[in-house]
Order: sequence, then C-alpha cells, then structure tokens
Amino acid sequence: MSFLPQYRPKKLSLGFLEKEILEIIWDLGHASAKDIHDRILTDPDRELAYASVMTVLQRLAKKGWISYEKKGRAFYWYPLVSREQAQAILSYERLHNFLAVSNPDVVASFADSLDTTSIDKLQAIAARLAEIRNQREKTQQGD
Repeated sequence: MSFLPQYRPKKLSLGFLEKEILEIIWDLGHASAKDIHDRILTDPDRELAYASVMTVLQRLAKKGWISYEKKGRAFYWYPLVSREQAQAILSYERLHNFLAVSNPDVVASFADSLDTTSIDKLQAIAARLAEIRNQREKTQQGD
C-alpha cells in the first residue's frame, strides 16, 4: 500500500502565510475566509487585511492545494490533500531531489554520518521496502 496520494498539488512551494492558512484549513477541515481571518487575528500583535487572506486562498487554489464550495453567500475552502499526504509528498520530493543530484558516494557518506537512531530508522525503512517489493512481486506473479 502506497502512502503517496495519486493527486499532487501543481506547485509544492509555499510561502509563510500560505503555510499558515493551509494549517488553519487542515485544523478546521474547511473554513471561510472570515473564519481564517478571525483565527489569525486571535494574536493581538498580528495585523492582516481580509483581502490578503482572500489573495492567499486564491493562490493556494491555483497551486492546487485547496478548492472551495459555495454555501449560501459564503465560500468554504477545503484541502485537496490531508496534512499527512502533504508531508508524504514533500518528503518524497526532497528525497527524490537529493538522490537525483547525489552520487552513491555522497549518499553513503551522508548516511554514514548519521547517529545510531537515524541509522536504525534507515535500516527499518530498508526492511520495509524489501517487504513491499516482495509483496508486489507475489501479487504480480499471481496475476
């Protein structure tokens, strides 16, 4: 079973305010621009125009992170990927980019410099990967 979702946002990079607003949407499940604006302004030292929230929501939608539905006169924004799916996608992209530009000696040197806990995690990942591949081979042979 793959933890990477089939759907991926068009653009993965997010600015600080985009991340903050996406986190609010994930926390609430869905939210109106007013809900988001009110949540941000709970910090008394914070100033943010309502129009800025709307602009960021539109940017997140263009990037493929969120969408909306209209209920009455209000638009409610909801995420297109969960927080966990986003973490998996971003982790995959970082690892893929690291492996794409690194030669085996660089990767091995990096892995060798890790602490014992990290090495244990890498070994657990390698064991899980072998298990997944074995399952896939058994499934393909059964077809």
